Formats: sequence, structure tokens, C-alpha cells
Amino acid sequence: MRTKEQVIWDFVQEWLRKADNDLRAARFLLEKEFQNYEASAFHAQQCAEKAIKAYLVRHQVEFPKTHDIRRLRKLVASIDCSFAEALREADMLSPYAVEFRYPGDLEPIDKNTALDAINVAQKVNDIVREKLAEYLKKGRPI
Repeated sequence: MRTKEQVIWDFVQEWLRKADNDLRAARFLLEKEFQNYEASAFHAQQCAEKAIKAYLVRHQVEFPKTHDIRRLRKLVASIDCSFAEALREADMLSPYAVEFRYPGDLEPIDKNTALDAINVAQKVNDIVREKLAEYLKKGRPI
């Protein structure tokens, strides 16, 4: 039976793994140049969202099922206001979670926009991992 600390650790690891997978998918789709840059931007948004959720899980802050990064950042601010501010750039990714995935009046995303989204996601993933580095370095609780 896992302890509470082990469950938290395992969930943090799973969120981070999923974030990494989404970042890889975003890059893969961009490199294939089949001109569905919305899919690449979607996975970039998913990476940032999941990395932030890993941070919230680590601090045992409950979050709703949402793709709204600004809303998640407000929860991060309850732990660390300056860190929430450092994540502000990721707010631009939120529309890629839903709005660009369905037909509508939005202009298609071009390759440069998708690349910008990937770069923001990479930055978020990196700074979340940096913020969690001490926790992760300790390894899974016994």
C-alpha cells in the first residue's frame, strides 16, 4: 500500500511525464509540416497545463478540470505569487486547448505561431521542473 506522500510523488511524476509527451508531440507535428499547426499548438498548451498541474499536485492544491492556464496560475499564486507571475506568458496558450480545435471564425495558426507556442510550453515545463527540482531530487518517498 502506498503512503500519501508516495501517491503525491507518483501523480507529480505522471503529470510531468504527460507534459513531456505533449511537448514531444507538438514538436513532432511541427516537424512533419502537414500544415495542421493547430494540433501542434494544442499539444504545446497541453504540455504547459500538465506541468502546472504537476506543481499544484506537489503542493496538494486541488484544481478543477480546466484548460484555462490563467485560472491555474491563480491557484499557483496561492502558493507562490512570484512563480505564478513567471508563468504569465503561458496564458496565451489557453485558446489552443479548445477554440482552435473546432471549426469557427478563427484564422488558422501558422508555423511561426505554433513554434512560439512550443517555445512557451518548453519554458513553462523547464521552470516548473526547476521549481520542483529539490522535491524531485529527493526521490520517491519510502
